Amino acid sequence: MPNVVTEDIEESRSFYGDSLGMGVRMDEPGFLMPASPSNPTAQMTVVSPAAESWGPDTCRTAMAVEVEDVDAVCAAAQRRGLRVVSPLTTEAWGIRRCFVQAPDGSVININSRA
Repeated sequence: MPNVVTEDIEESRSFYGDSLGMGVRMDEPGFLMPASPSNPTAQMTVVSPAAESWGPDTCRTAMAVEVEDVDAVCAAAQRRGLRVVSPLTTEAWGIRRCFVQAPDGSVININSRA
C-alpha cells in the first residue's frame, strides 16, 4: 500500500472524498485511507506530517482511480486550483483519462469509460 505525505490532511480528505468520490476513513489521527470507488479494497494511505517526522518530499506515488465522469472530476480539480499534469484524452480502447496532481503531490490517473 503506497504512502504519501500531505501538508493538510483535511484538504486531502476533501480531494479524495469529495472530488474523486473515494471512500475515505481515518485509520488513526494523521492517517487518511482512501479506497477506490471501483475497487474498495484498493487503498492508499495519506500521512500527515503531524503524524510523521519526515518531510513532504519523502514519498510520492501515482495511482489510478476509475470514476463515473472523468470530465467533471477534472473540471472540479481545476476549479480547486490543482495542477492537471496531463489533459483529458480518450484512448483508442475507450478509456477517457487525465492526470491530476493531488494536494499531497501525488499524481492521480483519473479515468472512466468513454
